[in-house]
Amino acid sequence: MNRRAAGNRRLRIGPPREPKLPDRLTPASDAPHDLEHEQRVEAVAYHDVDLAGTLAEAVEFDRCTFRKAGFAGAHLPGVRVTDCVVQSSDLSNVRLERVRLERVKLTDCRATGMAANDGMLTDVAFIGCKAPLANWRFTRFEVVTFQDCSLAGADFTEADLRGATFIGCDLSRAQFHKATMAGARFRRCELQGIGGITNWEGAIVHHDDLLELSSILARALGIVIESDEE
Repeated sequence: MNRRAAGNRRLRIGPPREPKLPDRLTPASDAPHDLEHEQRVEAVAYHDVDLAGTLAEAVEFDRCTFRKAGFAGAHLPGVRVTDCVVQSSDLSNVRLERVRLERVKLTDCRATGMAANDGMLTDVAFIGCKAPLANWRFTRFEVVTFQDCSLAGADFTEADLRGATFIGCDLSRAQFHKATMAGARFRRCELQGIGGITNWEGAIVHHDDLLELSSILARALGIVIESDEE
């Protein structure tokens, strides 16, 4: 889909919808442990399970929970995750090209260096997650909230952020080059050193963040700020 051509679509205002979980889940110990290409996993509880370094393409997780699960260094291109809850899990350096997340809630997860480029996120909430240096290039965000997250140095180059909300997040040194920002919301965020500030047309920024943002914009435009000398 041409992201620039999608400019006329109507965006639903959040918050993200909650995942729809079943009443009963099968423990991962009673389900196939190793993931395979194009595998569909339904209603499984991955609690204290280590899947670090796993390689599997086009896997689908439907109505699953993950708690203290280890996916560090895994490569899951084309993965689709629907109606899932992820808690206190390790997603460091996981590669999720063309990921699709829908009605997913991630809480207190570690995702340093995660690569989720060219993805699509709908009704997703990240709460208290540590994801510095994460790669979100070319990814589209529809009703997605980042709350109290570390996203220092994250890369949102050419991402469609019109449906994203950032609350209390560390976005220092994050990159927004050629990102689509109209409607993206920022409140109480650390914005020092961000790149691509001239692409922020239409972004909605809380007045508490405006002073810092105006200084960044002035530097990007080559404006010299002069203070009165006593």
